[in-house]
Amino acid sequence: MSAPARGAEAGPDAPGRERTAQRLLASSAKLSFDPLKDVDWQSPPVPGRYYAPPHHLSLYGTELWDTLGEEQRIELSKHEVASIAAVGIWFEEILMQMLLRHAFDRDPTTAHVQYALTEIADECRHSVMFARMISWMGVPAYRPNALAHNLGRIFKATSTHSQTFGGTMYVEEILDAFQREVMNDESLQPLTRQVSRIHVIEESRHISYAREELLRERLGPVRRRWEQLFVGLIVYVATVSLVNPRLYAAVGIDPAAGRRAAAANPHWRATKVRLAAKVIGVLDRAGLVGRTNRWLLRAAGVLA
Repeated sequence: MSAPARGAEAGPDAPGRERTAQRLLASSAKLSFDPLKDVDWQSPPVPGRYYAPPHHLSLYGTELWDTLGEEQRIELSKHEVASIAAVGIWFEEILMQMLLRHAFDRDPTTAHVQYALTEIADECRHSVMFARMISWMGVPAYRPNALAHNLGRIFKATSTHSQTFGGTMYVEEILDAFQREVMNDESLQPLTRQVSRIHVIEESRHISYAREELLRERLGPVRRRWEQLFVGLIVYVATVSLVNPRLYAAVGIDPAAGRRAAAANPHWRATKVRLAAKVIGVLDRAGLVGRTNRWLLRAAGVLA
């Protein structure tokens, strides 16, 4: 009998991996979207409608919020959605490279690798969709700061299995929780609801793939602490990058003052805790929440 290909799926987890991938490939074939055709990019924004629920905005409930008129609040919602979308593109670009590294060492004839490649194709379309939405809004593509951007450059090239799928779980789950509320709120802009719906449907498969991979990994006590630290850094950098302080200038607020107000805002912190609750629970089950990184999760504002 010939030896298996380098990186071929083997061991007790292989049948489970293949069953999961086959199910996800079947779902992808049945329900996938082309955002260039399935989003109505020709429709203009509807006057008077928010781009995200007001209670999800970083300044909601603060004294600065009270100084804003209704048009300024709607404008703030537009810029915050654009900032979140730009961070989504940034992380999806990182994720695509991590998935390529994951596939590179494995047997391409397996369903497991073929689903990884299918997910990369999904993420390419999502990045284009988010970029088109930012252009449709007519606002800047707010990118993470230079430190976060260069940490991402290192992370995409060096991440371990737990860091790859733990980071993926965190970013995808927190965006999923946010976008589920957007897509179900009929008072919001129709186009942001369309984009959210497409992303939620397709990301549900990505989340299943990442969650099962994450929970399969067996970590010893020393390795677990190392992985906790790096996953904590990923959570911190991704979370603080969601709302770029530069966007506050669009509604006449000094960016430094806006950043301080958001950081001190108990409502914004409670919102982040609620959006992240499900994924923090999954990371905990995987052994990736502990005393090594709880301080980072609290600093990110996602742990009560």
